Amino acid sequence: MIALKSIIDTFNPEDQQKFIVYLQQKNKRKDTKNIDLFKLMTYPDLDSKTICKKLYKTDNCNAYHALRKRLFQSLIDFTANKNLEDENSVDMQIIKYILASRTYLLQKNYDIAYKILDKAERLADEHLLYPILNEIYHTKIQYAPNNPKVDIEQIIIKQKENQKKHQLEDQLNIVYAKLKSLLNTISYEGKVIDFESELESILKDYNIEINKSLSFKSLYQILAIVNISALVTNTYFEIEKFVLKSYKILKEKKDTNKQLHYQIQIVYIIANTLFRNKKFDASLKYISEMNELMHLKKGTYYKEFILKKTLVEALNLNYINQQEKAIELVENIIKKKHADIESLLDLHLSLLMFYFQKDELDKAKSVLSKFYHTDQYYIEKAGMDWVIKKNLAEILLYAEIQDDDLFYSRLKSFRRRYTKYLKQIQQNRILTFVNFAEKIYTRPEILKDKDFSKVLKSTFEWNSIQQEDIFVISFYAWLRNKTEGNSLYETTLKLIKVN
Repeated sequence: MIALKSIIDTFNPEDQQKFIVYLQQKNKRKDTKNIDLFKLMTYPDLDSKTICKKLYKTDNCNAYHALRKRLFQSLIDFTANKNLEDENSVDMQIIKYILASRTYLLQKNYDIAYKILDKAERLADEHLLYPILNEIYHTKIQYAPNNPKVDIEQIIIKQKENQKKHQLEDQLNIVYAKLKSLLNTISYEGKVIDFESELESILKDYNIEINKSLSFKSLYQILAIVNISALVTNTYFEIEKFVLKSYKILKEKKDTNKQLHYQIQIVYIIANTLFRNKKFDASLKYISEMNELMHLKKGTYYKEFILKKTLVEALNLNYINQQEKAIELVENIIKKKHADIESLLDLHLSLLMFYFQKDELDKAKSVLSKFYHTDQYYIEKAGMDWVIKKNLAEILLYAEIQDDDLFYSRLKSFRRRYTKYLKQIQQNRILTFVNFAEKIYTRPEILKDKDFSKVLKSTFEWNSIQQEDIFVISFYAWLRNKTEGNSLYETTLKLIKVN
């Protein structure tokens, strides 16, 4: 049921209609229930048992499960055919050229065969399809002795150059996979690893350079690797120039929308990097570009990226004093069902933060009540960083609503579970923050002490607030606001803007 639902949930209304037509053409019998099953599964609130009864009027499990298996296979076939039509039309055309040329080569019609191979080579080279190019060069070299017009040495040179590019792409793929696995170990399993030394060690094994010969996929993977490093070390300010420069290289290429998926990924990385560096207007410009790209190719990738786009857009709006708009944006998007659980959790946590900053504590508590799973569940779904933020938000919320039992319970639980981990990753300031929060809660009179205010400011003094993480500043704003007595949202914006 889950696998079927996860596929069907990715279909937009146009895809749903196309799939129904596909099933109608495929069905040989009129009593086939696959279309009925598909339609029922587009409803988010219907469970497997209800659907079974609607189809068969009884708990006819065997027939129902057999029908589900057939529908699953149809979905796979439909998706594959759709991808061949939408994404790989060029690949398929080149493969047709290669197959046709080999037929003519076997018939010893070398002139026509090589003209077709030349055409295939131009297309494959334009689209940076290294594996297919290798097949073309392999075929050309194989039959070169039979065709005196062919310069075999020139083809060999081309093949060697192509093999280098293909090898580089493979190396990047390996590096990306290793670093992503390493990030998962840190973020989703909570293990402590010296990421920077691991990154240096992995990259040292591969000689990688950025230039225009790279494919779009390779450029994306390089940026993704850099973004992983910034995510773990909170050093987004160090990667901004590199990320923007790399995207400029990509945009200078022809027909960038031929690898649209990777382009959207890159624009998202840029928008997020600029946001984390507190360059909100610049980030929103890339969000606008991302939105335009998401609508290309009949919105093929719209559903996949809409949550990520909305998240960064709302965060930007929140920090440029458009909080109402940010809240409305998030409230509207989370009403709908989405498969991207991690982004959905990020949106809910952001909404909690917006309400908290706005002093709408009942609404913030309502959002928090939706996080009813264990911390371990959320570590696996959204990562350790998300769980730490959720716990801190929870502690602050209970402090604000003066719920003694829950405040001390969550505080004790947080220290017991995360003190060792935070010390290991050298994030002692989070523990310091929690200590200050406890002092303020247990001894509110301390806020009138000028010495306390000085100690607070000196403890959280940064060399450059521009290089400090925006979420760290947002948490600190709560402490700062307690000593100043303004609205939390105003204090947060003042800290961001003034510095």
